[in-house]
Amino acid sequence: MKFHEMMLDQVEKALETDFSSGLSQEEVKKRVKQHGLNELEEGEKQSALLLFFSQFKDFMVLVLLAATLISGLLGEYIDAIAIIAIVIINGFLGFYQERRAEKSLQALKELSAPQVSVMRDGQWIKIPSKEIVIGDIIKFASGDRIGADVRVIESKSLEIEESALTGESVPVAKHIDPLSNPNPGIGDMENIAFMGTMITRGSGLGVVIATGMKTAMGQIADLLQNAETQDTPLQRRLEQLGKILITVALLLTVLVVIVGVLQGHELYEMFLAGVSLAVAAIPEGLPAIVTVALSLGVQKMIKKNAIVRKLPAVETLGCASVICSDKTGTMTQNKMTVTHLWSGGQTWTVDGVGYQPQGNFYRNEQTVQPREEKSLQQMLIFGMLCNHSELAMKDDEYILDGDPTEGALLVSAMKAGFDRHKLLEDFTIVNEFPFDSTRKMMSIHVKDKQERHFIVTKGAPDVVLGICESILWDERNQYLSKETHSKVQDAINGLASQALRTIAIAFKPIPANTLILSDHEAEKKLTFIGVQGMIDPPRPEVKAAVKECKEAGIKTVMITGDHVITAKAIAAQLGILTKKSKVLDGKALANMTVEDLEEVVEDVSVFARVSPEHKLKIVKALQNRGHIVAMTGDGVNDAPAIKAADIGVAMGITGTDVAKEASALILLDDNFATIKAAIKEGRNIYENIRKFVRYLLASNVGEILVMLFAMLLALPLPLVPIQILWVNLVTDGLPAMALGLDQPEENVMKRGPRSPNEGVFSRGLGWKVVSRGFLIGLVTLLAFMIVYHNDPSQLPYAQTVAFATLVMAQLIHVFDCRSEKSVLSRNPFGNQYLVWAVISSLLLMLVAIYYPPLQPIFHTLPIAAKDWLLILGLSSVPTFLLAGSFLLRKTK
Repeated sequence: MKFHEMMLDQVEKALETDFSSGLSQEEVKKRVKQHGLNELEEGEKQSALLLFFSQFKDFMVLVLLAATLISGLLGEYIDAIAIIAIVIINGFLGFYQERRAEKSLQALKELSAPQVSVMRDGQWIKIPSKEIVIGDIIKFASGDRIGADVRVIESKSLEIEESALTGESVPVAKHIDPLSNPNPGIGDMENIAFMGTMITRGSGLGVVIATGMKTAMGQIADLLQNAETQDTPLQRRLEQLGKILITVALLLTVLVVIVGVLQGHELYEMFLAGVSLAVAAIPEGLPAIVTVALSLGVQKMIKKNAIVRKLPAVETLGCASVICSDKTGTMTQNKMTVTHLWSGGQTWTVDGVGYQPQGNFYRNEQTVQPREEKSLQQMLIFGMLCNHSELAMKDDEYILDGDPTEGALLVSAMKAGFDRHKLLEDFTIVNEFPFDSTRKMMSIHVKDKQERHFIVTKGAPDVVLGICESILWDERNQYLSKETHSKVQDAINGLASQALRTIAIAFKPIPANTLILSDHEAEKKLTFIGVQGMIDPPRPEVKAAVKECKEAGIKTVMITGDHVITAKAIAAQLGILTKKSKVLDGKALANMTVEDLEEVVEDVSVFARVSPEHKLKIVKALQNRGHIVAMTGDGVNDAPAIKAADIGVAMGITGTDVAKEASALILLDDNFATIKAAIKEGRNIYENIRKFVRYLLASNVGEILVMLFAMLLALPLPLVPIQILWVNLVTDGLPAMALGLDQPEENVMKRGPRSPNEGVFSRGLGWKVVSRGFLIGLVTLLAFMIVYHNDPSQLPYAQTVAFATLVMAQLIHVFDCRSEKSVLSRNPFGNQYLVWAVISSLLLMLVAIYYPPLQPIFHTLPIAAKDWLLILGLSSVPTFLLAGSFLLRKTK
């Protein structure tokens, strides 16, 4: 039998403790040795040095290191230093990001109470929470944080806010009775208080049943430590690309050495030639440009209310196929709002947003004045009087101080024009009988200016109805017959079926000077007034965002700790739940393995009453089905799943530090619609990365082919290694970065997400790279051969012409890379950054050719005007030849 099922005497016996005197100091020492301190353990920490060096295991980084070695062998020490600088900067960025991630567990540890009141040897003393042991008796009151998992043994109107564990902000009333359900979810354990949760009302005593890693919070810490982080699709693709480039570079080096030696050249000469080709094959600037492009994407995201904590997350968002979203606060406003009111057979609806005290009342879709409806007016006034919540303005926004349910009653009365402070001038509260989880009611004794006295009660409708003997019907007090009772019950059930949380209001007049001393005496023979139905309403913009995600091929899944009926109602309103989709609750999930869940997870749109383990299970099942999963959340309970997801998203306003530290993306406005905007930006960033990968690799293919063909034709090298490095790092760098800022093409959110297994060269990119690269290499070689054959003694001049032709061909080709179709399908001046980048690269090339101090470094000579006609003519061929063929196909 588990602690939540036991009677209190059974708990006392099982824990070998004494509820009246607590444990002795000797017994405490024994239990510390047996169970350890009440702390969350940390997993093995990687040393800072090892963490730093692990940043250099990435394959593209190894490519850069190979390029550094090659540059050193060629004596190009300046280039070697430049590449090493890029590698080290990338390493420090990665190190900083991973170091920050380690803070998630520290944030979790800070949620445990620093000091607790515990009974030892019959005396109440204050001790640090880490010294609590199993069997300790602790006491707590409003505002305290629970220091360990405890079974409640005394409850005085005790309510605890458990959003850190369940995600639901409505406080849970706690009692001391055993539960009949052997396996309840965390949100249903009404006689257990959990480490890290906060007392919002009342006070109580508890006996410690779990400490440290055995607590619910400890289990989350364990999940957080062991949750595996996923490589992003971009990281996998860049690693694949790096392997291809290294393989190509090695094969070319070997091929050139063999061919050269067979042609009678010196081995050392051919080795240097092969190394030159290897330099041409490796786009040294690629990792740096990817980092810059992602960083620029981060700046755009901030403007859209999203902070990116891990750079690759920007791109990963673009291929998300499933968004697992928390309901409360993300899809809903996290502001309980009265939407329906029922009294005497009539139903009113009320509109308005959040805690704004403005809204209209309607009956049968016709606007009504609530002050003219007697029973409605009385229900609103009494709901406002029997209330402890207050509304305040902060930063032009209404903020609730108090219980969300009472706040909803307060705001509904304010929408009718009532003010609590003014009401308290007309009514005086004589006595109060606080809410109790056993009674499920709260009552007050009030008197008005005419010295008339009343008892006003609010509480759970079925309980309040049970203590009423009359009812307000047709604005008259009538006897509560069985038939009327049935009608009221039908009305309550009707509101509940719409996922509304219902609160009943009742009253009775009492003689003046009557002294009522107990709640039992006050709460009987009442007159039932009516019921207010409330819900945490959906954010207005979320429905459109869910629809747009659906059009983009992204499935939205709601995961919530709330009840099934509420979750289904909200999901249906938002378009998440359709006739074909299913709903699973925590009880069903608990009996399923990840493999079982995989079989049905594609059909499920709503998961309700879930625990942290369930969320992790859902993420893993979706990932095993091949999905790229974005997981949103705000509580400690969400952190393990956030960390394990491909893209973890935390709430910036309501999110705990633990959730934020485990995430890759933080939403500043806690809004689901912001995720949609971030996905759109992520898709565009990936397309831009494809554009500059296409540009850089086509340029590199051109360099490889011009060198390889020259060697096969027994010609001198058309380019020297320093010129190739200049092209790769300087000429290509600025335009490639500008491509990273390109505007999205049309319908970026109208097509499905790309497959996570999509290769680097998919959708025809490989053909574009090879075909354009072949033509760039061909025209560069032609320019070199024409000039070289005119005067073989002027080899440096011919190499300068080849260098200029290669640069110009690439700068013209960059405009072709802006579109999947053709250079003519988009306005070439649509990206102003690109225009200026091309002008800058062109000027830098001219400086390298015409500035005398740089000519010996780059082996260049001034080019005559007549040869510029040859250069411009040939360099235009690769782009416009293929553009012409595109137009011909389009015409046909």
